[in-house]
Amino acid sequence: MGAGLRWPVVVACAMLACVALSAQAGKVYRWVDKNGIVHYGDHPPVEAAKNGAQVKVIPVRAEPGAMARLRLEREEGASLAFADNAIAGPVEVLLKFTRAVNTRGEPELPARATVPANATVLLSRLMPAQAGTAEFGLSMDVVPGDPRARPQDVDYLLPIPKEHLRIEQGFNGRFSHEDVQNRFAIDFRAPQGTPVYAARGGTVMQVESDFDKAGLDLEKYGGRANYVRILHDDGTMALYAHLRTEGVLVRAGQRVRAGQRIGLSGNTGFTSGPHLHFAVQVNRGMRLESIPFRMTGVTDRP
Repeated sequence: MGAGLRWPVVVACAMLACVALSAQAGKVYRWVDKNGIVHYGDHPPVEAAKNGAQVKVIPVRAEPGAMARLRLEREEGASLAFADNAIAGPVEVLLKFTRAVNTRGEPELPARATVPANATVLLSRLMPAQAGTAEFGLSMDVVPGDPRARPQDVDYLLPIPKEHLRIEQGFNGRFSHEDVQNRFAIDFRAPQGTPVYAARGGTVMQVESDFDKAGLDLEKYGGRANYVRILHDDGTMALYAHLRTEGVLVRAGQRVRAGQRIGLSGNTGFTSGPHLHFAVQVNRGMRLESIPFRMTGVTDRP
């Protein structure tokens, strides 16, 4: 039986220092040049390989990248709070004070905004409420998707080959599909390496491919897995999760068509065994929710 996903959607920032982790390389390359000098790099050494150098790949645990980051800039008499969207799709953010001494915002906090793909939005100008020193701390919550999304009534294609069709857990599955993000998800049994196809066309919004662990420890694995998130034209988002390490075959920002191969199934993250977790999600206003959908080849809704 597969396990669902509980994706972290909070980026916390306090006292002007954002603590969200940025993406890191998933591997390091080591090679020795013709003079016997050892080199390390985060990209394959193309020229070195052409010259016959032996290249060793060293796996490195990668941390997931932040969806958006809080950035502050000084302005005379004020601090400007910006949200920088780091992904290839819209996000909604909510900026709040964690501490405020003689501080006010224009607009007042909490301040909410939708930030387009790879864009920046000014959330608030922070300044002294009256004469004296202003002290403050901030937090910024982030949810993927545009809350103005209006789901269309469409038929989704099977995301795996029909000959592999076997559903391990469906809508409202008691094992791990009881929270709002996963309630209307389907877990397809899929041996590792099974091709995964786009069930609907759209733009690749997020990818993660460097994670190599799996298990039922929710604290360790509940927010981690290799996955592809695809943004559809109506603002809904399809999630394809638990992909194999290095099993993502598309890149963020890429436009894909329905039926295009986008990855390889695996067994990563919060899971009890190899499977593909598929869900269609929307942002319902700072709240990520799964929604019901129809799928060609699945005759009975789980």
